[in-house]
Amino acid sequence: TTLFETDYFDLGKAYLSQSGQLYVEAAAMAFGKVYCFGPTFRAEKSKTRRHLTEFWMVEPEVAFYELEDIMNLAEEFVEYIVGRVLETSKKEFEILERNTEPLEKIKRPFPRISYNEAVEILKNNGVNFQWGNDFGNTDETIISQQFEKPVLVHHYPAAVKAFYMKRDPNDETYALAFDMLAPEGYGEIIGGSQREDDYDTLLKRIKEHNLPVEAFDWYLDLRKYGSVPHSGFGLGVERTLAWICGLDHVRETIPFPRMIYRIKP
Repeated sequence: TTLFETDYFDLGKAYLSQSGQLYVEAAAMAFGKVYCFGPTFRAEKSKTRRHLTEFWMVEPEVAFYELEDIMNLAEEFVEYIVGRVLETSKKEFEILERNTEPLEKIKRPFPRISYNEAVEILKNNGVNFQWGNDFGNTDETIISQQFEKPVLVHHYPAAVKAFYMKRDPNDETYALAFDMLAPEGYGEIIGGSQREDDYDTLLKRIKEHNLPVEAFDWYLDLRKYGSVPHSGFGLGVERTLAWICGLDHVRETIPFPRMIYRIKP
């Protein structure tokens, strides 16, 4: 992805944070179950109702968790968030004129479908979608509209996912990755995966993606000196809030939305 570059004193180039994930992986090796919460910066020139240039993300990372475990955690997390907001924010929902009946249905278990099943949904709805591509905003809307609860789409083609995602040992063309798509057409609010824990495999993936190995030497050390299966995800706060509140655009969820045409105030 595109990065925001800056000069970092006498040490050369540095980049605004895209995610705390790689660092939280190191913490998970020490503490088992951790999370980080902070701003994330994306330099892509996206101007959809789901995109901000600066947004906030909650990122859990858990040692000894595989794909099924982290999907279970994502379900539990979202169910709790929605339930808690329904319990404490009745007045605010009235002010927003938000119909809470759809939110009252957000109870586990959530539906789960594979990437291939999601592609079939698109084709059955008249979308000329090419297998192997990632889903766009319109695709996510169509898929999520088929369900009353958030739907977890798993086993994406590895070619469209990040280098650190572990491959399916039964078929390496797929990554052990998932997205959670919010209902009512809101689309992705969570993206996650099981992480690659083998040193040689991770080094190979970094080189395949033409990334500078020296930038990831500390990350590789987590595997070189002993690792465990581990998984994590990131939840976009503004997207989740937009869905819960029934808002049209994520810019309505944050006091000072940073977008490609807005930096002030």
